Amino acid sequence: MLGFVLRRLGESLLAVWGVVTIVFFVTRILGDPAALLLPIGASAQDIDALRAQLGLDQPLMLQYVQFLVKAVQGDFGTSFQHGRDAMQVVLERLPATATLALTAIALGLVIGGIAGSIAALKRGKTIEFIVMTFALLGQATPVFWLGIMLILFFGVNLGWLPTGGYGTLSHLILPAFTLAVFVSASIARLLRSSMLEILQEDYIRTAKAKGLLRHTVFVWHVARNALIPVVTMTAILTGELLGGSVVTETVFSWPGIGRLIIQAIEAKDFPVIQAGITLIAVIFVLINFLVDLLYGVLDPRIRSAR
Repeated sequence: MLGFVLRRLGESLLAVWGVVTIVFFVTRILGDPAALLLPIGASAQDIDALRAQLGLDQPLMLQYVQFLVKAVQGDFGTSFQHGRDAMQVVLERLPATATLALTAIALGLVIGGIAGSIAALKRGKTIEFIVMTFALLGQATPVFWLGIMLILFFGVNLGWLPTGGYGTLSHLILPAFTLAVFVSASIARLLRSSMLEILQEDYIRTAKAKGLLRHTVFVWHVARNALIPVVTMTAILTGELLGGSVVTETVFSWPGIGRLIIQAIEAKDFPVIQAGITLIAVIFVLINFLVDLLYGVLDPRIRSAR
């Protein structure tokens, strides 16, 4: 087990290094931030002076080495726009993103879990057709369109909920539900397929033949084994949402990380871009690492294979 943990830790660190390196060089393609930060008509001397002040006049590889050394210490420089520590600017947006993402995941798991289970247990009946039709529509509906429709109906026409912003539970309902629709649809379809496959296994027929209660068979044999692919899907979706749901955050004016990174790209704010993408990469890697450990709990065969 220790060897597995160390191996996964090494792979995780390598993945983060790869993402950080790619982001560093890609941001340099965006252009010269010094020209953007100075007023229109600034002289070449002023631009050169600002580039020197920001450290952008040094050779690219030297900038890269200095960046890595500081990044390991958690120092991504000072934001060109905000004039403060770049990572601090990003971390200030993390609570908003985490609140939205975790709420959407929780709603999606509950709705999708119930819907997928019903569709699997009622296979071939009308209710399965209805559930799967809604699941398909949930996955196919563009997030921006659904968000706008919810704003028009509940915010503009009925006036029940705010059309955007952040700070109260009422501000959270519409954006969280918008994301939960896609999450629940994905979970429902995957769980149904997984459960139908499990229901055909020999050990399920054996458990039924032994006279075990249907509830016992469902919980301890069907649901537990069917959750393995669902855990993987949930981890991927959680990483994506924690990385910032750019479209949803933009539609609802939600001050999350995704929206911040888009604004930083537009302003060529290299430190914020690099800090934001690095944080997202770390979140993805950490979630996947925890999922690997969870596999061993859900399926003893995976644990023994290590």
